[in-house]
Amino acid sequence: MKKDLHPDYHMIEVKLTDGTMLKMKSTWGSEGDTLALDIDPSVHPAWTGGGTRLVDTGGRVSKFKKKYEGLGF
Repeated sequence: MKKDLHPDYHMIEVKLTDGTMLKMKSTWGSEGDTLALDIDPSVHPAWTGGGTRLVDTGGRVSKFKKKYEGLGF
């Protein structure tokens, strides 16, 4: 293996959105740094399989439903 080719692999702390702290190895940051996640696998529907919610921003969904309400969607 070539010297100085691979990044340093060290322990960091990861802070989940609910405040839980985990220790894990990473190449991110430096030894002892804390990485705060905005979205984490303990609550995100992509990982939990939870139901999805449709958020109507700017009324686009409402406009669509109103436009096509007579077609039986």
